[in-house]
This record gives sequence, C-alpha cells and structure tokens, in this order.
Amino acid sequence: MICALGSAVCFGTASVLQAVAARATAPGTGSGSGVDPRLLLRVLGQWRYLLGLALDGCGFLLELVALRSLPIYAVGAALAASLAVTAVVAVPLLRVRLSRAEWAAVLVVCGGLGLLGLASGAEGKATGSTALRFGTLAVALAILAWGAVAGRLPGRARAVALGLGAGFGFGVVEVAVRLVPDLSPASLLSNPATYALLIGGGAAFLLLTSALQRGSVTAATAGMVIGETLGPALVGVVWLGDRTRAGLAPLGITGFALAVLGALALARFGEAPEEAGVVEEAGVAEEPEEPGAPEEPGAAGPSDMTAGATAEEPATTGLRRGRQHP
Repeated sequence: MICALGSAVCFGTASVLQAVAARATAPGTGSGSGVDPRLLLRVLGQWRYLLGLALDGCGFLLELVALRSLPIYAVGAALAASLAVTAVVAVPLLRVRLSRAEWAAVLVVCGGLGLLGLASGAEGKATGSTALRFGTLAVALAILAWGAVAGRLPGRARAVALGLGAGFGFGVVEVAVRLVPDLSPASLLSNPATYALLIGGGAAFLLLTSALQRGSVTAATAGMVIGETLGPALVGVVWLGDRTRAGLAPLGITGFALAVLGALALARFGEAPEEAGVVEEAGVAEEPEEPGAPEEPGAAGPSDMTAGATAEEPATTGLRRGRQHP
C-alpha cells in the first residue's frame, strides 16, 4: 500500500507541473480536433514538464510494484488520492486557494484509503483469458477515437472528457500489467496486453496533456480518477479474482467509495476559489479609477470604458488566461 500511495503523490504532483508547462506552450493550429499530437513535442522544451515526466516514471514503477501485490481496486483507489495531491500542490504552484469543503474532501480521501488499506487482501491469482487480453487492446484503440471526439467539446466538458479518456487509458495500463504474467521477450511480443499497455499509456498521456493545456487541472484530474478506478476495479473483481480480507468486504467497499467520492467532491468545488479570486481582482481593478475620474456620474467617457473592460474581462475568463501565459 505504501508503493500505491507513493505513486499517487508522484502522479498528483506531476499533473500540476505538466499543467504549468502545457499552459506556457503555444497551443498550435495543426489539429481541428482539439487534441494536438505535436503538443507533446513542444512541451518537452519545458523543464517543468520534464520534471513531471520523471515523477510519472517513478509513480509508474511504484504502481507496477503495487499491482504485483495488491488488488486492482486498492491500487486504483490509492491513485485516486492523486487528485487530493493535485489540489494541495496547486496552492503554491497555480495560486489556487482551497475552500473548507476541499480540505474536508482531502480528509475524506485519506480516510477512505485508510479503510481500504485495512480491508484489501492479496491480488487475485487469475491471469486473464485470451479474450480479455484482446478486449483490453480493443479498449486501448477506442480511447484514441474517444480523444478525437472529446477534443471538440467546449470548456470544462472538454477537460472532463479528455481527463476521463486519460483515466481509461491508465486503467488499461493497470489491467494490462496483470495480464502480462510472463516477462520473457517472446511472451511479451505475442501477448496482446503488451500492446494494450503501450497504446493505452501513450493515449492517456496525450489526452491528459491536452486536457491540462486549456482546462481546469482539477476537472481533468477528476475525470481521470473516475476512468482509472471504476472499470479496472470491476475487471479485477470479476475476471482476475481480486478479493478483500475475509469478512471485510463492506469495509473495503466503504473505503473505495469514500476515496472516489472524496476525489469527485474536490472536482465539484475546484472552481470556487477561482471565482473568489476573480471577484477580488475585479475590485482592485475598479478602485484606482474612482478618485481621479473627471467625468460626472452616469457619463460614459473613454476612461470609464477602459476601466469597465479591465474589470469585466477577468469575470469571463476567470484566472485561466493568466495561467496559460504565466
């Protein structure tokens, strides 16, 4: 369980670093779908993105170790804590202020993981059927089509949909690791799960990077949490033999639900601090115009029009414009 939690810390911190780098990168005009494969090449010039990739690598190694000793549902729920990590790390790096509800959700996630840690048993011994391996590969390919459709959605829906697709991709990786029992070269090349792992992981990184570039970090990560927890957990229980400790199934279900619901609560309240910041910025922008305004009340002179534009612009864009161009 320690490896799973360490993986969550790495992934959660990496999400914020990659968001800062993605928003500092020119969006480009080469793709009408909203998902630009060349974005990955451009962000590689950002040191924050490279640091995020290094943390992703460490997190993935810790995840592999966890998947070899824990059920998929336990690892997936632990990775859901990456949203809590993202929210906390976003405070200093993205200047996000967390509300009391968000801090409470962080505690709920931690409590759920504690219950899940007490209830989870050893990983299932089943290695999956050939049909399950090909099915996992088909899902990995379908995620690419999902990204092309989701990239055309507007605003927050785009971030959530792309994050959800990224979550499905990471979920494919979780399942595929369990479907590769033999690591010999001949077995790896002949196993469809190997290709599912590569395609699913690559698609997940592309979709998540695209979601973070022009969307809410919390919303994108929330979609990712849903995708990488519910489906893989079901596959592990139904087809791979994952179970809880004897008599602790209700405790395990409760812990899993609390961890995921706490993560979703963070997504729901994630935009509240931004709105509060916008109100404060608008107030600061208006104050300097009052003392020196030569126009009479009700007059709409050029200075008033300029001040109005300055005060109104943040209300329509939130704090995202500043984040895109730090």
